[in-house]
Order: sequence, then C-alpha cells, then structure tokens
Amino acid sequence: MNASWMQKRVWEMVIWLGVGAVLIGAFQFSNSWAQADQTPGEMNDCLARAKVYLMAGDYRRAVEASQRNIDLNPSVEAYVYLAYVYQAINGYLDSLVKQEDYVRVEQLSLNLTAREIIDLIDPPNVMPRMAQELIHEGIRQQFDVTAAMANRLNRARTDELWAQQTLWREAMPDSWWAGVPGAWKW
Repeated sequence: MNASWMQKRVWEMVIWLGVGAVLIGAFQFSNSWAQADQTPGEMNDCLARAKVYLMAGDYRRAVEASQRNIDLNPSVEAYVYLAYVYQAINGYLDSLVKQEDYVRVEQLSLNLTAREIIDLIDPPNVMPRMAQELIHEGIRQQFDVTAAMANRLNRARTDELWAQQTLWREAMPDSWWAGVPGAWKW
C-alpha cells in the first residue's frame, strides 16, 4: 500500500511539473508575442525620426532611421521609404546645384560622411563639385538597389506608393525633399 501511494504521488508530481513546464513555455511565447506587437510602435518611431531628420536636412540620420525601420519591419513600404529618402537627398542636392550653392553641397557631404567626434578636428573635406558627383552616383546606386528590393516584394504596392510620392513632389516642387507625402502617415 505504501508503494502504491508513493507511486501515485510521483505521478502527481510529474503531472504538475509537466503542467508547470507548459505554463512557463506559454508565458515565454506570449511574452515574445507581446514584444513582436511592440515592433510597429518602434517602426513608427523610426519613421517619425526620419521625417524630422528630413525636415532638418540631417540626411545621414534620415537614412539610418529608415534602415532601422527595415530592420524592425521588413516590408515593401519600408524599402520604398528608404528609397524615398535617397531620392530626397538627390532632390536637395539638385536644388543646391541649380542655385550654385556649393557651400551647402559641401555641408551635405560632411553631413553624409561625418560620424565620429574625430571629425571635429580632422574633417573629411571634399571639394564641393567632386562631392556633388560622388553623392549623386552613390545615391543613384542605393536608390536603384532599394527600389528593386521593394519591387521584388510587391510591385503593385510599390507603384501605389510611388504614385503618392509623385503627387507629393508635384505639390511641393521646391521643397518636397524636406518632408514626406501626407498619405504615408509618418
């Protein structure tokens, strides 16, 4: 009788340990699910930052925030948004060249290259006209790659987003690069 009672207790303990393990697993799964639900908020934070950076003309940080958005939420929209930031840089550069404002071209070059505190005492100076060509070519290449990635994900959605962007550019021909289309809800 003692052996039977002891065997029954062992089975009860095994069952309770199994139930406990299932509950712990479920808790961890629900916790990771809750963290996954937080990603859109982080995504919106990245886009909100990118929008402010565009308005300020801090294009390096706008690119970085858009790249972070892709890391958190890879999607056709995320790739199109990054491609748009590249276009915005190019649009701003074109406006500076049209005005022959090569001082600001150099400032843009510094903005895109300066990252460390050492840049304060050893700035990465580039002649402005050379910087213009380098930036144009680099931006064009990055735009092409990023836009192709968006197209591979969903061509119809990419076309829809570019149509919204085209309307935005037509409505704001002299400053579109300092913001994003209102339909994008950044």
